[in-house]
Amino acid sequence: MRVLIVEDNRDICENIANYLEQHRYIVDFAYDGIRAMHLALTHAFDVMVLDLMLPGMDGLSFCKKLRAEAQLNTPVLMLTARDTLDDKLMGFEAGADDYLVKPFALQELHMRLQALYKRSHSNMNNLLTVGELTLNKSTLQVHRSGKLIELNPTGMKLLQRLMEESPTVVTRDTLETLLWADERPDGDALRSHMYKLRQAIDKPFANSLIHTVHRIGYRVAEESQ
Repeated sequence: MRVLIVEDNRDICENIANYLEQHRYIVDFAYDGIRAMHLALTHAFDVMVLDLMLPGMDGLSFCKKLRAEAQLNTPVLMLTARDTLDDKLMGFEAGADDYLVKPFALQELHMRLQALYKRSHSNMNNLLTVGELTLNKSTLQVHRSGKLIELNPTGMKLLQRLMEESPTVVTRDTLETLLWADERPDGDALRSHMYKLRQAIDKPFANSLIHTVHRIGYRVAEESQ
């Protein structure tokens, strides 16, 4: 597991690193918020340990930028001497996933990092991705290029099936069965629903991800083949 420790106290950093490296962690350090943001944007970390009182950029500002501007969901454990309820609430509102108060036991830090890692990787199994398009099967949120896309339940069903099968073609019959089982409506209702889905997924963007395969069905892929 690769962890970024954002902490300006070098003695604390050394103690954490010595302990975590015994458990086969790969540990990187940042002693100020600006350096931490650079590392977060240029390297892939499994978890981050973040102090609040930092030079350059404080921990709350760092966490807010990480979530809102950089749109990174890397789990963050705030490690700080601030121990009031208000401090903890501000930390979670800024985007922290866990909060540990100094002084702390290294064993507890290790177990909390393990829990964050397992939780984040479990959530990844629920994330469908095709190019810049993502669908979280747990939250039913769809994003393209970081933009949230609102879909009705029918559009969500269609998109999920198409993304699960991507880049394979999903036949019209399969999609119609998905929506209506044996009670299919008159006319070409599927085409109407696919049109609405395209308006939401493709119209605001330069390239299309939803492709029609004539007389067969539809597919979601980065390029039509």
